[in-house]
Amino acid sequence: MEGPELPVQAEMVELVPNGKHAAALGTTTIPSLPGDRFDENQCGAEMEEFLPHGTEKKQTHFTDFEGKTSFGMSVFNLSNAIMGSGILGLAYAMANTGIILFLFLLTAVALLSSYSIHLLLKSSGIVGIRAYEQLGFRAFGTPGKLAAAIAITLQNIGAMSSYLYIVKSEVPLVIQTFLNLEEKTTDWYLNGNYLVILVSVTIILPLALMKQLGYLGYASGFSLSCMVFFLISVIYKKFQIPCPLPEQGGNITIGTNVTLGSEHWDGPAAPLPTEVGACTPSFFTLNSQTAYTIPIMAFAFVCHPEVLPIYTELKDPSKKKMQCISNISITVMYLMYFLAALFGYLTFYGRVESELLHTYSRVDPFDVLILCVRVAVLTAVTLTVPIVLFPVRRAIQQMLFQGKNFSWIRHVAIAVILLTFINLLVIFAPSILGIFGLIGATSAPCLIFIFPAIFYIRIMPKDKEPLRSTPKILVSPRPPPQPVGTALLSLKGEMGGVGIKAQGQRRDGVSWVLSGVEALQPLPAPHGAVGAVGSPHPVLCLPQAACFALLGVLFMIMSLSFIITDWATGGGRSGGSH
Repeated sequence: MEGPELPVQAEMVELVPNGKHAAALGTTTIPSLPGDRFDENQCGAEMEEFLPHGTEKKQTHFTDFEGKTSFGMSVFNLSNAIMGSGILGLAYAMANTGIILFLFLLTAVALLSSYSIHLLLKSSGIVGIRAYEQLGFRAFGTPGKLAAAIAITLQNIGAMSSYLYIVKSEVPLVIQTFLNLEEKTTDWYLNGNYLVILVSVTIILPLALMKQLGYLGYASGFSLSCMVFFLISVIYKKFQIPCPLPEQGGNITIGTNVTLGSEHWDGPAAPLPTEVGACTPSFFTLNSQTAYTIPIMAFAFVCHPEVLPIYTELKDPSKKKMQCISNISITVMYLMYFLAALFGYLTFYGRVESELLHTYSRVDPFDVLILCVRVAVLTAVTLTVPIVLFPVRRAIQQMLFQGKNFSWIRHVAIAVILLTFINLLVIFAPSILGIFGLIGATSAPCLIFIFPAIFYIRIMPKDKEPLRSTPKILVSPRPPPQPVGTALLSLKGEMGGVGIKAQGQRRDGVSWVLSGVEALQPLPAPHGAVGAVGSPHPVLCLPQAACFALLGVLFMIMSLSFIITDWATGGGRSGGSH
């Protein structure tokens, strides 16, 4: 190959944010194309610290931070970041899709979430950035950073709204149970709107005004434990609650309109318990509420802003290790989500509400187990709201008050304004379904699909992966760590399409053959040259990322269209409201 050959470490693209493992990389060198080095003027100091300039001296990386978090604890932290109130709405989603369709959609969202984390890890490895917003800044400057910050802010506001909606929904039932009241009265202490304001002012606001949250780790662990307790209870109650539901004085009456407990059931049309098939599961269902399914799932799987910080904290980090952590966490949450949805649905079938926990009060408001679950979940979500509020306030300060010194007045004002806005949203929202649907159809697809893909497209050097190189999934953008075979390039045009066929043998003895047609940029070697091409590892391609971003845009447009249509026709007000 013509041009100077520079020693480049084999795993350079795999460097992680703290760069700690870089010193342990092998010393194998490979021929590098003249265009493979990043332009120092474009990359600036960050890239200068990230990329090596020689093999003899110790390389400097953009941060000297040394992670100390173990593999298992990282799985726990990421699982806790994934787990949230979305699990309470999945049984309702299954009731409006059917078991098979729900399983297919849940699997698809989980796989796509894992793939988008892969995109984030690749992008962060290229530029050495460990924050979601900073990736946006590296890709698109200030607009990219603002877009990412706004999406994260909306996602967190949606999460806080869902938590406070649970407070609004469940606290009156807990008080009613403790007071041993058969029917709900009009007293203020049983009014969810008053109670959510009371909890916000007396508990959440004082915690939100702290400069630091020392209980963060304990609250996170407690929150995940509560959701595990919730799942176990849902599975247990499936075998305790009969179907059809038994008639109970003042709790269930069967007639033209179904009244359960002391409140009128105004959820979506569902078979009455006495009807044939009322206790038969549906495998495929399509109705107006089906439009909320994917947004609820997307809302439940959003963890991407936390991936890079967890990556940085990881002990002896590597991209492969972090991807493994992500896959394990997503798999565990996938199983928990499916089990909670399945057993919740098989308990109530078409009667399940958009907030599963509230549905159990329709059967026995004084059930001790469900009361314990309610108290645990309420404690968890109440302590979690200040934790989620902190990054929202920090994002607002960075967007509006960047570079200014800390001010208690500003610190308090932002918290008060945020809590006021969220309380108004919770009070006037007809159901938690609207929160799940709206946030799951806007910020969630941005954080999962669109931003990771376009950040990767923008950050990946064009000389390594031209966007119009459609078969990048077959052909490696750069030579492998050491030659694994040879490829004969048969030319079909001066600078046009080039027929590529490569074959060889990997170091483990497995033979490989690659072929494809690529619209190449000016060739780095003379026509007909034979060189190392191909890679034994799967190669990420820019066209894939572009399709992934397009998928996110289509998902957002379709979901919003269906949800707006449902609300316009009045269907959104019947999503299991209470």
